[in-house]
Amino acid sequence: MKNTRVVICLLVCLSTIGFSQRTTDAYVDKNGVLRWGNSKEEIKGFGVNYTVPFAHAYRTAKRLGVDIEKAIDEDVYHFARLGFDLYRVHVWDTQISDSVGNLLTNEHLHTFDYMIKKMKERGMKFIITPIAFWGDGWPEPDGKTPGFSHKYGKDACLTHPEAIAAQRNYLYQFLNHVNPLTGVAYKNDPDIIAFEVSNEPHHRESAEAVTGFINSMVDAMRSTGCKKPVFYNVTHSIQLADAYFKSKIQGGTYQWYPTGLGARHELGGNLLPHVDHYSIPFSTHPSFKSSARIVYEFDAADVGRSYIYPAMARSFREAGMQLATHFSYDPTYMAYTNTEYGTHYMNLAYTPQKALSLMIASEVFHQVPMFKSFGRYPSNTRFGNFFVNYEDDLAEMITESSFIYTNTTSSSVPDATKLKRIAGSGNSSVVSYDGTGAYFLDQLEPGVWRLEVMPDVCWIDDPFTRTSLKKEIAVIQWNQRTLTVNLPDIGSQYSIIGVNTGNSMKLESVDRSMEVLPGTYIILRKGKTTSYTGLTRWKNIVVGEFTAPQATVKQNYVQHKPVEQLTEVEAVTISADIVSPSVPGSVELHVWSGYRREIISMDRLRGYTYQATIPSEMITKGFLSYFISITNDNISHTFPSGEKTYPTDWDFYVADQAYRIPVVSKGSAIFLFNAATDNDRLLRQWVRESSLVPTGHPGKAELLITINKLFRDDPEDKLRKPVYDYSMRFYTGHKTTGRAADIKQVNDIIFNGYALNGKPCKLQVALVTKDGRAYGAILSIEPDKKEYKVSLNQLVPVPLVTLPRPYPTFLPYYFTMDVKSSLDISAVESIQLSIGPGIPIEVLTEQHGIAIESIRLE
Repeated sequence: MKNTRVVICLLVCLSTIGFSQRTTDAYVDKNGVLRWGNSKEEIKGFGVNYTVPFAHAYRTAKRLGVDIEKAIDEDVYHFARLGFDLYRVHVWDTQISDSVGNLLTNEHLHTFDYMIKKMKERGMKFIITPIAFWGDGWPEPDGKTPGFSHKYGKDACLTHPEAIAAQRNYLYQFLNHVNPLTGVAYKNDPDIIAFEVSNEPHHRESAEAVTGFINSMVDAMRSTGCKKPVFYNVTHSIQLADAYFKSKIQGGTYQWYPTGLGARHELGGNLLPHVDHYSIPFSTHPSFKSSARIVYEFDAADVGRSYIYPAMARSFREAGMQLATHFSYDPTYMAYTNTEYGTHYMNLAYTPQKALSLMIASEVFHQVPMFKSFGRYPSNTRFGNFFVNYEDDLAEMITESSFIYTNTTSSSVPDATKLKRIAGSGNSSVVSYDGTGAYFLDQLEPGVWRLEVMPDVCWIDDPFTRTSLKKEIAVIQWNQRTLTVNLPDIGSQYSIIGVNTGNSMKLESVDRSMEVLPGTYIILRKGKTTSYTGLTRWKNIVVGEFTAPQATVKQNYVQHKPVEQLTEVEAVTISADIVSPSVPGSVELHVWSGYRREIISMDRLRGYTYQATIPSEMITKGFLSYFISITNDNISHTFPSGEKTYPTDWDFYVADQAYRIPVVSKGSAIFLFNAATDNDRLLRQWVRESSLVPTGHPGKAELLITINKLFRDDPEDKLRKPVYDYSMRFYTGHKTTGRAADIKQVNDIIFNGYALNGKPCKLQVALVTKDGRAYGAILSIEPDKKEYKVSLNQLVPVPLVTLPRPYPTFLPYYFTMDVKSSLDISAVESIQLSIGPGIPIEVLTEQHGIAIESIRLE
């Protein structure tokens, strides 16, 4: 880790940012609002979960030889940079307790104490969950830990008298624990807002037993003299809501994973409908309104894009949430592998656009009033000072003084002379930058700005696939990049001075532009002087602070996925992200079409992205093959193989390893789903009675699905009304990209398959557009295998099923909107298949089954 920060102790006396008021113990008023004890102000906070003191993160630091306290310092600085003012974690009690609940003073507790101290120095506040119930393994096997959770397991911890006694003892000792680095017991720490008893308890007992259990935990905590609010998880087993609200808690904790968990690949498609509204089915309970609400965990899991978090924050505020913490921020030292929680991925250095999106979401929590509604999607993509856009993968905030954006934006600010803070990635009306990392610009005083530039990052693999510490999924590179600043406050001529340790750069701008390396700088308007130096304290940071991972690029990488199919005689643009230890001397596209061979230079657009266009005359019916060659110092590496060879060499031995795209004639069918190749990315709830089997014809297979029950009881939501439906969704954007002209001419959907179990099955086939509208028709599928055709003119608006299914499971099954427009076939990006619609009531509870081979448009 390259760490060029100044001494962190300069921060001890800094005041807070998000919680700037002086605080005493928080309380919950009669309307269920968390307020500060002295000022009575509503408490607002936003931040992250972060697990370095425990489990896999702690073990990985030890394996890698990482200085854990230094790593915490560096990540906590990034929290400050992103404006986070709240921290939450479920403490791995199994690592800091014995079997009867005695608190163990060990390296895990010490590291936790240290982390709390460093976060306090940055002005952060806390929600602490003392009991996790987890083993210490994930994603590795659990070890033999000394704690009560290991001895009893989660289920027994909720019912076994000795386990309950151990938890009471542990809670008493944990709250009484005096952090030796602050000299304050957790029960008295003014920066700890509240405690959550335990993480996701999953009760199955009677209501009376559940209320009694919760009260016994709260009593143990109150016996320490602690006056802080105590929260309990109310999003599991919601049929017990009355038991929760009858207990001695002051509020409930909520979660949201709107895109499910564990897809094992990056999800495609517009997911804004999934986060349109956070619906709480027990909100009519008489005690609900007097109970405070906080979000202990949330994420759009398996989503690599940046547009979604501010929309989630908007929906949380509409639901009355006051605090929220994302799960989970990856420690920088291991973020190159994403092994901790492979379905999540968040880190300023490795996911800069996503981190900026969280920064904006934090602003949403602090600016948008509780219970404020901005309507329903798609009319709520602009709300207050915020905007989200799926197609541009953009989230942004524009106020009079601040401009934050996650990607290149064409938006303008009201008055650039009033700007005092900019954070972004890519280009805007005030900053242009051709790197891939984030940058931050803050006005220190008129004519003087602090600039911070993060290094470039490139994902070299899908970060949501199976991960390993032996497998890199992202690389870092320290490149010199062009930065152009268009701010009236500094004018067209300004100087720049490096102020982080080891940064001696001194430059003068040319036409508002300069070449910068990653680091921290002071920008001075021409003729301006300042007393600010790298050692000056500013808000909750020091001006010269900077930390970022070392460069990790040691070889060439090419990230490129060919389109599925092309239409003949239509030019195609090939884009690829190309990373090399040094700037490539040349990047070339070698195109083989029939007997024709062409070499086309690829031009760099921005960051690592290179492009070249293959002319239409080379796109002939058959198979288009091409290679990408990177040449440095007369040494070429050719991809996709990556071998040290060149396509015109006489001994080009990887000629059979080309990128290869089928080219079809105009008007040919467009296949949206092929079971043989696409089954693994079909989003659906797993059922045991499903399998992929070959048809006996080369390259073909059938997906067989038997549904014994269209509706199954959910032990976490026994209040849920039955929904007799089994739906699947498949993202088709990559299937249609190369057929953009042809898709406008199609008239029909063709389904190839048959019904199982010797009886007909009704199947709704729907097309989903980029704005979340679904248009479908019901087919009556017979047991005999054949093709079924439905005209696009027969498609009518149908509900969109929220797939993958979200957590908590009580969230709505369908997303509906008032659809008055007809289907725009060129906007289709997914297909939705549903068993349930059209099935007569008298047979809904029977077994249903379908075999799917393919779906195409003609």
